[in-house]
Amino acid sequence: MSDLSVFSLAGKRILVTGANTGIGQGIAVSVARAGGAVIGVGRSAMDDTAEKVAAVGGRFEAVAADLGDPAKAVAMLDRVWGESGPLDGLVNNAGIIRRADAVDLTEADWDDVMDINLKTVFRLCQSFSRRVLAEPGRRGKIVNIASVLSFQGGIRVASYTASKHGVLGLTRLLACEWASKGINVNGIAPGYIETNNTEALRADPDRSAAILGRIPAARWGRPDDIGDAAVFLLAPASDYMHGAVMPVDGGWLAR
Repeated sequence: MSDLSVFSLAGKRILVTGANTGIGQGIAVSVARAGGAVIGVGRSAMDDTAEKVAAVGGRFEAVAADLGDPAKAVAMLDRVWGESGPLDGLVNNAGIIRRADAVDLTEADWDDVMDINLKTVFRLCQSFSRRVLAEPGRRGKIVNIASVLSFQGGIRVASYTASKHGVLGLTRLLACEWASKGINVNGIAPGYIETNNTEALRADPDRSAAILGRIPAARWGRPDDIGDAAVFLLAPASDYMHGAVMPVDGGWLAR
């Protein structure tokens, strides 16, 4: 391999959940820029992502799915694999957040977050890996999107913090089970990124200033900051990485 080819995704098919906006969109565009074909999954329109992928010369296939229902998520992955061909990578990015004081958080808000952020992540990892393991010699790469709140507590986001701690542990567990079988499982822990999930924080002048004041890079992250890290974890350059969850946080956790 040439020096640059180890960072290429040419000829690879990568499924990215939550690709309609934010971090998922950034990952989709970065994958396309690296030469990969993107299968973007979400419950809302992904026209904007498709246009951005086309602008960098990439290929994009939009797949509608309700990721809040783990069974439907698995059926979607199986359908994609069966109808349009094997996948080389899976990026579990889709996630939601519910903000409330812990004493006020409802059971519905707990369950909704855990179903999408953790249960569906596990079920998609499971389905993807069953397919990979069924074909001798096939390799696969999984990238789970965790959070700096996989390492910290946060405030007013009990179900989100619990789910992201779960993603960290699950990533390590699956890596231990599958590393010797040709499947890399790693993760990314984004810091404070300019997305819909952080819109409420960025709209609060005091909270936004407090967050920005702690980030050594002195800026909020951008979706492509996460996208480019995902490309590394999907590409041959990371073949000896297993169970790693990389903070991409502008130095937040180092502070």
